[in-house]
Amino acid sequence: MSRHVVVGAGATARATALLLAEEGVSVTQVSRRGGGADHPLVERVAADAGDSGLLAELATGAETLINCAIPAYDRWVAEVPPFAASLLAAVERTGVGYVMLGNLYGYGHVDGPITEDLPMAPVSAKGRARAQMWLDALAATEAGRVRATEVRAAAFLGRGAVSTFTLGIARQVLAGEVATYPGRLDVPQCWSDVQDVARTLVAAARDDRSWGRAWHAPATANIPVGELTRRFAELTGAPEPRLERLDREALAGLAADSPILGELVEMLYATENPHILDSTGTERALGLTATPLDQVLLATADGLDGSDRT
Repeated sequence: MSRHVVVGAGATARATALLLAEEGVSVTQVSRRGGGADHPLVERVAADAGDSGLLAELATGAETLINCAIPAYDRWVAEVPPFAASLLAAVERTGVGYVMLGNLYGYGHVDGPITEDLPMAPVSAKGRARAQMWLDALAATEAGRVRATEVRAAAFLGRGAVSTFTLGIARQVLAGEVATYPGRLDVPQCWSDVQDVARTLVAAARDDRSWGRAWHAPATANIPVGELTRRFAELTGAPEPRLERLDREALAGLAADSPILGELVEMLYATENPHILDSTGTERALGLTATPLDQVLLATADGLDGSDRT
């Protein structure tokens, strides 16, 4: 029986492991606390992915290592480089295919749709950390040392998703409270369903065209957060939403009590301007389609009980 290693235990990692297991594929799911998908074919292992030797032992004999993990958001600059180096060392040592879950930070500020063929041009510290993670894997692929690909996603929606929408808007709307968003409420933003991201990770892992290139998970929607919030309230029967914008000054003021909110200041270039994901190339090549937005929003609401959290 074939086997894959999934690193991480968040919503996307769980969805990826479960998708593989339901197809009859054996999965080793690695996370610090040993969490993951609940399925007979998923072996959940408590281990630190920063230990490249241990990770290599767990990956030996597998077809691919699919990484869905990343250090805490407010520690990216310091912790992403050694974390990325550990993963890269493990896949180089074992020869397994390396599928990375990434985001759009590495592209920097883009005027117009964001396509897979754009170069890395980060304009933030977190963007540089993310971009380097991919560029190092790409260089190792081009040198023939590994086989790596990256699936890039936008802000997460869906069951168990953790994002600015689920943390600052969804729960508050359902409770009839004031919701907040770090950015403008009236410009298009891109959104990705965690289940669609999982399907893209699995599809990329199985396609020989993947190595040395990036893919975009299907775009669930490219709409303003204000419109997204109103639709969420309508679907769930919540009260008329009250949504307020957190601008640079507001975020800076909140940073003392919430370092993660402070980290969003440098990312305002994306949420203050149109941020549009073009996934048509990936969808055509891998035979994928986006899950309808209403279905994704209902799954988002259903998953807010915390059962799918890491």
